[in-house]
Amino acid sequence: MTTAETAPPPSMRLRELAFGAACAAALRAAARLGVADALGDTPMSVEDLAAAVKTEPRPLRRLLRALSCYGVFTERQDGTIAHTDMSRLLREDDPHSLRYITLWCTEAWTWDAWPMLDEAVRTGRNVVEDLYGKEFFTYLNEDAPESAEVFNRAMTTSSRQSAEDVAHFLDLSGSSSVADIGGGQGHVVASLLEKYPTLRGTLLDLPRVVENADPRLRPGGALADRVTIVPGDCRAAIPFRADVYIIKNILEWDDESTARTLRNVIEAGGPGTRVVVIENLVDDTPSMRFSTAMDLLLLLNVGGAKHTTESMVSRLTDAGLVIDDTRPVNPYLHAFDCTVPR
Repeated sequence: MTTAETAPPPSMRLRELAFGAACAAALRAAARLGVADALGDTPMSVEDLAAAVKTEPRPLRRLLRALSCYGVFTERQDGTIAHTDMSRLLREDDPHSLRYITLWCTEAWTWDAWPMLDEAVRTGRNVVEDLYGKEFFTYLNEDAPESAEVFNRAMTTSSRQSAEDVAHFLDLSGSSSVADIGGGQGHVVASLLEKYPTLRGTLLDLPRVVENADPRLRPGGALADRVTIVPGDCRAAIPFRADVYIIKNILEWDDESTARTLRNVIEAGGPGTRVVVIENLVDDTPSMRFSTAMDLLLLLNVGGAKHTTESMVSRLTDAGLVIDDTRPVNPYLHAFDCTVPR
């Protein structure tokens, strides 16, 4: 374990940080090769592991040596490779898998965009439109369908893992209907419908997203008779009313899109409607390194931003909402419980 006495000096630590792309690339390579999936509970020799993932043994050992420096895999005294708590998260079958999050954060477009961060900081604009000549999600869907699929899988993983926390956190006992705005495949609304047997739900997201909605919500699913799936863009319109609107991790686009979404929710719900906004925050200490990195990535791709508590409060109050309560959902998410004034 690194201590104050054994930590590298500042000059070496800065060198390590400057080579951060090597670590990211190594994680991506391990995820794409399926190394974690091939390695079971029993340590394996590099030769056997290389045969399993169809690589050359020597380069694979170099890759694993680099990752083991960060606690991803470990090389034992006899030269065999074993899992660590972090390397198991690269397995696709792990219930807390971060495989697709890892791939999403290292997709090909990110390697084009990161070198232009100084330009994004200088101008405050995204760089993707200059790189590819079109808006980020238009680019993904039209020109990079494999990356779009990685994005969808990453968001599905993230949503599924946090849905139970959100359902446990929210008290909807006095409500008859809930709407998940920009809710992806509907894991949050599904968890809430399971918690409250008399509740009805609505899921709104883009057509290509909701067509792959959680099986529980689709025709024949256990919750299908209590949910309505609406294909649409929350930035354009929200064509239904609910007692409670949930907006989770989508108010991080540019300010205009955020304002439009909140305005549409307020108009759809009307006075007295409850609006629960759930976000990662960049002043949320346990996840600062990850959330600040995502904040910079949002600047690059959509000109958006992760929020501080102050900036989130400002966006919500500027939209006309009254904030009744702010509380952590888990160590990485905070909920702003709001009401549309009467």
